[in-house]
Amino acid sequence: MKAILALEDGSVFHGQGFGARASASGEVCFNTSMTGYQEILTDPSYKGQIVTMTYPLIGNYGVNTVDVESWRPHAAGFVIRELSPVVSNWRADYSLAEYLEKNSIPGIQGIDTRALTKKLRVRGALNGFISTEEISETEAIKRAKEFVFEGVDYVKEVTHKNAFRWDEKDEQSAAFDLVRGIKTGDARNTRKPLPPADIPIVAFDYGMKYNILRRLRQHGFATQVLPATATAAEALKHKPAGIFLSNGPGDPAALDYIVREVKTLLDTGIPIFGICLGNQVLGQAFGGKTFKLKFGHRGGNQPVKDLESGKVEITSQNHGFAVDAKSLPSDVVVNRINLNDQTVEGLRHKTKPVFCVQYHPEASPGPHDSTPLFAEFRSLIERRG
Repeated sequence: MKAILALEDGSVFHGQGFGARASASGEVCFNTSMTGYQEILTDPSYKGQIVTMTYPLIGNYGVNTVDVESWRPHAAGFVIRELSPVVSNWRADYSLAEYLEKNSIPGIQGIDTRALTKKLRVRGALNGFISTEEISETEAIKRAKEFVFEGVDYVKEVTHKNAFRWDEKDEQSAAFDLVRGIKTGDARNTRKPLPPADIPIVAFDYGMKYNILRRLRQHGFATQVLPATATAAEALKHKPAGIFLSNGPGDPAALDYIVREVKTLLDTGIPIFGICLGNQVLGQAFGGKTFKLKFGHRGGNQPVKDLESGKVEITSQNHGFAVDAKSLPSDVVVNRINLNDQTVEGLRHKTKPVFCVQYHPEASPGPHDSTPLFAEFRSLIERRG
């Protein structure tokens, strides 16, 4: 199956297709993680994007039904150097190609992903078009140029439509260890006991990854999940001790309706914790502005410095926009920065119980340096009494 990837600047890459016989447009981005392609594909933050993996061999451990991060994969297309011809993991339920086919997502392999990544780093993010169907270069380039990413609200497309209580029976959240020698059954068969769910919170789902909800439960939160379109009044009906603002896709400047409700919540005195898109929403609610990064931060190896403690965290990230530090009012502190480009990675309000980070402390996939942020959220709530 032949495949084509075209960019809006007229560049064309030809390769071998895998996954679905389909076509899709999207912003072409790259992720530097060596593993975790299943979690990346199912991260709602990739809605409207064609994901390129910089690590050369992908698919060697297949895909399973347990480690998904959302109710379906959200990436528009998948670009890799080489698809592993062998799936070697006893937990695998599908090969990567079978999983993409099952979910109508086109993939392309056999292209020079180094050249593509370098182009994106030099030129900046580019819109593209991927197809495993018969289509001319001219048409593919035309479709890439027609695609629009900035200014589009993708949050409404990925949020759960209905409110729900996360893991009321404590069946999905316990931390686990893989046991050597086990050949059948659930790999999460050695589960650590969960603490009591004694702190009620409301989590706004802007495209939330499931591991965030698992981490919240592991720290004793009873989490009521609300859709992105829910109002502040609806959230307050649940009498939450805290508010959590999740990650999500797309341009934060297109989310006026969300920013408006968060502004209302800021005046309640309820502790608020935001990550990724939640960080950008809070930045706007504080009175600041966001801007588009040249090529974004995506991968499990982004260095972040905590300016208050001096510590450096290696973090998992996935975003193409950032908060403009110069646009923030004086009562908001930038307390974390990215050591690669000095962009904002964390904010704290001086007088209100509100903090946020631009990266993913739940890290699925990725390092666990930032896990203590969930405990910090709990401590903030407990101090407020």
